[in-house]
Amino acid sequence: MLRFFFASLGVSVAIAIWFGVDIRRAYVRIAGKSTVLTSPVGDIEFKRGGAGVPVLVIHGSGGGYDQGELIATAILDERFDWIAPSRFGYLRSTFREGNTFDDQAKAYTFLLDRLGLQRVAVLAISHGGPSALLFAALYPERVSSLTLLSCGVASSSDVSQTQASQKGNALTMVFKFEILYWVVRKFLRKKLMRLMGATDEVIANLTTEQRTMVNQLIDFMAPVVPRYAGVAVDNKARMPNERVAAIRAPTLIVHATDDALQLFHNAEYAAANIPGSRLLSFDRGGHLLLLVEQSAIQTEVRQFMLAHAG
Repeated sequence: MLRFFFASLGVSVAIAIWFGVDIRRAYVRIAGKSTVLTSPVGDIEFKRGGAGVPVLVIHGSGGGYDQGELIATAILDERFDWIAPSRFGYLRSTFREGNTFDDQAKAYTFLLDRLGLQRVAVLAISHGGPSALLFAALYPERVSSLTLLSCGVASSSDVSQTQASQKGNALTMVFKFEILYWVVRKFLRKKLMRLMGATDEVIANLTTEQRTMVNQLIDFMAPVVPRYAGVAVDNKARMPNERVAAIRAPTLIVHATDDALQLFHNAEYAAANIPGSRLLSFDRGGHLLLLVEQSAIQTEVRQFMLAHAG
């Protein structure tokens, strides 16, 4: 019995040390890599890279400027100047009770003004979609094109949406506690991928390179505590719904039919209600579509943005 006690104690201490070292590394990774602007709507954190056609890259839930950078480097090349802000409640961007996606869209205009950019292409992923859509709807003169990658667009009362919402609720709970997210990403990574909208088929067929990219995406969501306020808002905020009909920017919608987190109805709704939009659908990829179909998406998005630049 005593031997078991000391063995258990030793394992617990080792795990505690592992956790502490890992989280310190996560904080070091994001420290000093971004810029913070003070604005009337609060602090706006962002990172900028590249040169060429300006692109506002809007991250999804669990992200921040660092996820935006991952998305930019996964899709864009040396012909693009990307700007990746942290949305409200993520990392060093201010969270104020009552902030809406409309307020976030206004914050984008302030950021672009400070950077001296009149018009940008907009690239949004997942729950970066709502604020990107409203930015395009409310400030059409600022948007040269809009690309929606696996984005949330519209609410639904369908049973499958209830299941997707349950995944969102579970992810929100996991993000509330650093130790919980750490345990899940270290020991229950496949379950985490399922919560993130990937089917078992998608997970089983990931190549070594794709699995490495998924692991990086998951690891880059740590630390989660400075992102939790944003995640909680994303999970409960109202979707743009019928307001997307006001968008006039050329719009490319990229979505997988088997996405289990942001369901395909979002893409169908956007295609049906945004005038002149184009839907590029894939039969598989789930909510990890970018990683599964990276090459095809790179080609389509780059050509689309360059065709409408200016």
